[in-house]
Amino acid sequence: METIEQLLESKVIRVTAMRLLIYKFLAEKETAVTLSDIENAFEKADRTTLYRTIKTFEDKGIVHQIDDGTGVTKYALCEESCNCEIETDLHLHFHCTNCSETICLTEHKIPQIKVPEGFVSENVNLVVKGICDKCSG
Repeated sequence: METIEQLLESKVIRVTAMRLLIYKFLAEKETAVTLSDIENAFEKADRTTLYRTIKTFEDKGIVHQIDDGTGVTKYALCEESCNCEIETDLHLHFHCTNCSETICLTEHKIPQIKVPEGFVSENVNLVVKGICDKCSG
């Protein structure tokens, strides 16, 4: 298993203390987080630095964006083997209507959807909404 530093370097991302902290923060979460969650966790950090770090992580395939229908973008770490391609890496997300948490269901892949000729897929998002195992238990 590679270290966080090695992962960042393999993605051609300069290793900084803030990037390491944000990665560790995301790795500790079992659910997707909002930019506000990150800002609250790092209150003394510059908001622009936090946003740029998340954007860099997204551009380099370390995190992916989730639109769970709440109107607030959430972020979660990608799996190690993920390359965020529509053809191979899409998975379900589950949004709990009780606790409002959004969870990646990486073991449940979205089947490849063939669009009509002339159409170009850029993003696919499938969110299942309901009650999570913690709230239903």
